[in-house]
Amino acid sequence: MIKVNRNISIPEKEIELSAVRASGPGGQNVNKVASAIHLRFDVSNSSLPDYVKARILKLRDRRLSRDGVIIIKAQRYREQEKNRKDALHRLEGLVRKALQKKRKRLPTKPSRTAKRKRTDLKVRRGKVKKLRGKIRSLD
Repeated sequence: MIKVNRNISIPEKEIELSAVRASGPGGQNVNKVASAIHLRFDVSNSSLPDYVKARILKLRDRRLSRDGVIIIKAQRYREQEKNRKDALHRLEGLVRKALQKKRKRLPTKPSRTAKRKRTDLKVRRGKVKKLRGKIRSLD
């Protein structure tokens, strides 16, 4: 059981873990040992509450496929068990991210002083630019 919070948990039977060979450097060992973990979690067929499923599926995350399956490849560590824990931790983080409510933005207005500073700066820049004109002779 993966505990996301006190109300929501994911049974491990719903998570498909498979060991694969990790990419990148590793010498001769890289071709023999499957230390990376490939995690697959089908959101729509899971036992999560419907509102959680909807929020997860609404996330714009590259780890979420069009079919509603979360795919995580964990290969940070050289040991398979550490990569397994890392993959599960990342899945838990993704579900937690979906549970967070986005705070509504309160629109703000610039202060009177800020407006005045801005217009003063514009006037000053205009004067500087006006001085860049052609110089006429005094003849």
